[in-house]
Amino acid sequence: MVLADWIFTAPTVIIQPLTGLALVQLSGYTMTEFWLMASIVLFAIAGLCWLPVVYLQIRMRDLSIQSLDREIALPTTYRHYVRIWFWLGVPAFISLIVVFYLMVFRPVLPF
Repeated sequence: MVLADWIFTAPTVIIQPLTGLALVQLSGYTMTEFWLMASIVLFAIAGLCWLPVVYLQIRMRDLSIQSLDREIALPTTYRHYVRIWFWLGVPAFISLIVVFYLMVFRPVLPF
């Protein structure tokens, strides 16, 4: 779980902003466009949610290995970490869905 997160998510955190900035330059948009600024903020929110998730995944992996080695049930700490992991995923997922909407429709503020 931890390795897959690093393989798929970490490159995205680097590649998407770089390619996005290149596309902004090529398309003639400015960084002051509402939809673009909002997308950057939401992308940052998703990233900030991801950082503690990586820590939680490492801790959950370690707890799983310890439980398996000792042939004991997972501790309640594991379930607590899973809940936090899940709830950090909610704002990250919603943020990225809204980013997708903003990138496709590029809404303009009415004022």
